[in-house]
Amino acid sequence: MLMKESLRVACVQCNAGADLEAGIAAAAAMMRTAVERGAQFVALPEYFSQLDLRAGRLNLTAYPEKEHPALAAFRTLAADLGVWMLLGSLPIAAGDGRAFNRSILLDAEGEVVARYDKIHLFDVDLSEGERYRESDVIAPGDRAVTAETPWGKAGLSICYDLRFPHLYRRLAKDGASMLMVPAAFTRTTGRAHWHVLLRARAIENGAFVLAPAQCGEHGEGATYGHSLIVDPWGRVLADGGEDPGVVMAEIDPGEVARVRAKIPSLRHDRPFS
Repeated sequence: MLMKESLRVACVQCNAGADLEAGIAAAAAMMRTAVERGAQFVALPEYFSQLDLRAGRLNLTAYPEKEHPALAAFRTLAADLGVWMLLGSLPIAAGDGRAFNRSILLDAEGEVVARYDKIHLFDVDLSEGERYRESDVIAPGDRAVTAETPWGKAGLSICYDLRFPHLYRRLAKDGASMLMVPAAFTRTTGRAHWHVLLRARAIENGAFVLAPAQCGEHGEGATYGHSLIVDPWGRVLADGGEDPGVVMAEIDPGEVARVRAKIPSLRHDRPFS
């Protein structure tokens, strides 16, 4: 695929709650705003249509992929608007009572180009009163995923994956020039680590990073916001702050090759014992 010379990207920052229909409507409205402002590629966060946290547990309505109302709505919207979309993640029935936390990439005709099931699950004890067990309701994926776009190859990931740099190295070595990190980072961990981890993944792989995020309160939990667009040199091009909305940046896909030529670390990996 011939790579286009420039790209206006947008990250939609959501404050999804328990109401699935309301979440779909809110995300769609912000998607339309992004396109009205010139976006050609729009990325939504993890669980963009529904996010309800109770006692560290996700309360989600999972569907088979073909039956998920959010996927149907956004396939139609992508085609109507003529833009590529990253549906940060949806809960897709896994068949064992759990769900896959699935990211779905759509082209400008609304066709599914790629799907990725989150590999690393957020099972942590941040403090005595803040505990999360994603694996109670989510089944892990087992495959790294890249996909061709008109602006280069995209590497897919979700939220907690951000803490596993070997995944991004694999995506970059498979040709990814844009790394997708849709997230619902907790307020606690976001304040400590979100910016530095995203900038590190961009720098060490010489890639753009698009990280659309959830923000605000979601039942008994809270997310950090600060959707980021980061360039291959580690510069933050856009930061969504703490409130719902849309952030945008103009990026030059050719910058990836220029940065990787300056610091060719992807070619300098060596085996060691």
